[in-house]
Formats: sequence, structure tokens, C-alpha cells
Amino acid sequence: MKKIVTQPNAMGATQATALLPMASFRLCGAILPGTLLQMGMAALERDLVGCRRCPRLVAWRERVGREKRAAFRDWEYWAKPVPGYGDPQARLLIVGLAPAAHGANRTGRMFTGDRSGDWLYRALHLAGFASQSEAVSRDDGLMLTDAYVSAIVRCAPPDNKPVRAEQEECRCWLEAELDLLSRVEVVVTLGSIAYVQVLRVLHGRHVSIPIPRPRFAHGVEIDLRPAGPLLIASYHPSQQNTFTGRLTEQMLEAVFARANEVLGDSGE
Repeated sequence: MKKIVTQPNAMGATQATALLPMASFRLCGAILPGTLLQMGMAALERDLVGCRRCPRLVAWRERVGREKRAAFRDWEYWAKPVPGYGDPQARLLIVGLAPAAHGANRTGRMFTGDRSGDWLYRALHLAGFASQSEAVSRDDGLMLTDAYVSAIVRCAPPDNKPVRAEQEECRCWLEAELDLLSRVEVVVTLGSIAYVQVLRVLHGRHVSIPIPRPRFAHGVEIDLRPAGPLLIASYHPSQQNTFTGRLTEQMLEAVFARANEVLGDSGE
């Protein structure tokens, strides 16, 4: 790992029952904060999939689903917001940017059906978090153990570039997932946008963030325990990074080996 920033509980906050306490602002859709924990992930996913809050993203995801890529012309594209996926008791949370137009927007599962997902799930499988190294469809048998995969934005954006307003509109879905993922101890952020947004979310939950905020780089760690998680930054396994060698498989594997090390040290 490239850098470790330790942030003690300098603000005098006491340890919360959950590492990531309930968010104190409105949630998306019909979910109400007081009933979220009772409703569970299934209800959260049902509301998320029906979201149409961002007109530009709705139009794009549905256009891609109609026009399709020639290689996938026989597929019925998902073309809806993509919920997170994984173990509801996860201690490891992985946060990416957004579904790929012909990846998760097609298959309906995070990082499934594209090259980025190939890299991610191979690394998770090697680290023992995934039951298999391939992710091609929602019914391919992939299971995650002690890990959950999410994203900053839930609809495929044009050119893989969600604008700031779309990131903020979608933030409430990540907030809701964090309310349910009460055992999270390590967060891996894939890419600089995920890194910045996760830190904003944690700051909004009264977790003290170092000032100045450490700059994004692969392998940067920010230790926010005990009030929050250990955050590990990684380059995103996009083709732009993997084809150029900016991110190698060994670099990505090292991130999840580090996560394993931390979770092993926690005593569970």
C-alpha cells in the first residue's frame, strides 16, 4: 500500500453501534429512514430499480437497451438502475463509478458482463470473496462472501461520465445500502470519483476526515476507525487503465489481499 493516513477519533465522537450510522437526510423513492432496517435489501432494490430521477441517464440507459451492441443483439437488456450485489453481512464494501452501458446495464448486476468485471471478480475470487472468477449474467451462480459491490451512480451514463448533479441525486441509494450494511469495516473505492464521493458520504455521517484530504492514488489508505471504516483507494479496472498498464492484475490483487489482512486482524 502506498500511503497510510491515520485519523483518530479527534472530534470526540463516541463509537456508534454500527460502523456506518444512519444517514440524516431524505432517501430516494418511497423508503423512509425509520423503516429501512425492517424492510431490508429486497425492498431497497425494488425501489431503486424503479428510480427515474435523472432524465439524461434514464434516456441513455433505455436507448442503449433498445439499440444494443451487435454482439448482444439476442439479449434483453436490463436497462434500469442496477442495485448493489453481495453478502448483506459483508465487512468489505467495494464502490465503483457506474454500470457499463453493455455490461451491468445489459445484465442487471454490478460489474457483470464487461472487462472491468472480469478483472474485479478474478481478484475477488483469488482473495476468497467470490465463489468464481467469471461474472457473465445474473444467473451464473456467482456468490460473494463477506463482500458487497456497489457504485456511486446506478444508471449507465453517456461516455461513462455522470455529471456532478447525477452523482448527488444517486447518493441516497448508497446511503441506504450503508444503513443496511452495518458490519462494514473496509471500503475499497475504484477510481477517483468513488473515492471522493465515499469520503463525502462518511463526512456526512459525522466521521472525521483528515484535513487536508489525502489525494487520490492507487493504494492510498485512510484509517477512519473506530468511527468509520478503513478506506483503500484503487484505480478503476477500466480498459483505459488496464490496457495501458496503469493498473495491473497484481496491483488489484494486492488491494484485496490488504483488505483480507485487515479483516483477518479484526478477529472474526
